This record gives sequence, C-alpha cells and structure tokens, in this order.
Amino acid sequence: MPLREHLRELRRRTVLIALGLVVGAVAGWLLYEPVFDLLQQPILDAAERRGPRVSLNFQGIATAFDVQVKVSLFLGVLLTAPWWMYQLWAFITPGLTSKERRYAVGFLAAGVPLFFAGAALAWWAVPNAVHLFIDFAPDSTTNFVDAQLYLGFVMRVVLAFGLGFLLPVVMVALNFAGLVRARTWLAAWRWAVLVAFVFAAIATPTPDVVTMLAVAIPICLLFFAALGVCLLHDRGIDRSLVAQGLPRLDGTMADDGPDRTTGTAPGAA
Repeated sequence: MPLREHLRELRRRTVLIALGLVVGAVAGWLLYEPVFDLLQQPILDAAERRGPRVSLNFQGIATAFDVQVKVSLFLGVLLTAPWWMYQLWAFITPGLTSKERRYAVGFLAAGVPLFFAGAALAWWAVPNAVHLFIDFAPDSTTNFVDAQLYLGFVMRVVLAFGLGFLLPVVMVALNFAGLVRARTWLAAWRWAVLVAFVFAAIATPTPDVVTMLAVAIPICLLFFAALGVCLLHDRGIDRSLVAQGLPRLDGTMADDGPDRTTGTAPGAA
C-alpha cells in the first residue's frame, strides 16, 4: 500500500474511532451518576476514617460540568474498547488475506479482557493510594480534594494500566502483520523487563514495592507469553516457506539434509 493510501486509511480509521467514542461518551453521560459515586468512593471511605475534614471539592461554577464531560469521555473509551481496538488492528494489518484477518477475533478476544484486567488492577491500587496520601495530612487540618485533579488522576491511572496490558496484543499484531519478527522481541527482552518495572514504578500511585511488583510481574509474564506466540508463528511461516523451496523470513535457506535415495548428503562423494 503506498504512503497516500496509508494516510487515507489512517484518516478513515481515526474518524471511525472518533465516532465510536462519541457514541460511548453519550452512553457515559447517561451513566455518570453511578460511575461518579463509584469513583469518589475512596474519598468517602477516607472521610469515614478521618471525619468531615476530608471532602471532594468543586471549586468553580462550571467545574461540575467539566468533570461530567471528562468522566463521560473516560467511560466512552472504556465502553468502546472493542471498537477502537478493532480499528487499530484493521489499520495495522490492511494487507492480510481474508483467512489471516480472522485473527482479528483472537486479537479482540485477548485484547479486551487484558485491557479491562489492567483497568481493574489500577482500580485496586487507587484506594490504597488515596488512603496513603490523605493520611499525610495532619489531624488538625482539613483536606478538600479538588474534584478535577482527583478524577483526572484516577482516570489516567486506569487508562495507563489498561493500555499497558495491551502491549502483548500489540506485539502479536505487529508480528502477524510481518512488521516485527519474534527474534527482535527476543533480543529486547531485557529492555522489556526494565520498561515494565519503570512503567510500574511510575504508574502505581503508591510507593510500596508490593503494588509495583503486582503490576510489573503480570506485564512481564504477558510479554513472554506474547513472545512465545510470535516464535510459534514465525516457525510455522518458515516451515511453509521451506516446503515451497523458498528462503525463510530471515533470508536463509533450509539445509536439504541427506539424500533419501543414497543416504548421503547432497554433494558428497
């Protein structure tokens, strides 16, 4: 596909993603109140322990409206996750055959649960972070938590964890599209582990090691699981190419082995 066609395809997929997010945001607007109650629950739990000195605060006149818009967009991203994941897959793999495009089912079947698993893990870590940070406030003070800053923090953490858990699916998608070979991922495994721990250290809102390990270790395990899938995929393609007398993906030819009629290697005296 030429560059111009790629740009057109990118524009088309971007528009489709945007339309899906708009539909999801409308649904998120309707679900705002119960979701807002859920998001502010860590603050309410902290208020039960410390009394009325802890409260969520809307500072400006239009702050409540801004918060509802942001939460609706956040819900739109979550609710339309299968839609925008499919559009990303369709953009990455436009040259696949009709048979290979069936991998989209597997891509979504793995990507959607992983995305929500990462989001759920983030939500597990957020209440601990809220309790930790609020406890730093002296007992004689009042902690009015800015609603925009708090909800923005929670939404960024949830989305960051969800996208982080999509890394293995992106690896497999790039490999199946023929853009990155498994040996490339294998050569970078040390960097992948380092990046996973750095990401966990930055993304986890609490400074304790247990929470960081709870995030980094699953990401590392998912990376190696995706690496195994990529290795099996490349091996299957190499076998198919060798059977057709073609060079492997890395450009090397298969060893012909011993001659079946004489039992000697090709070219032997």
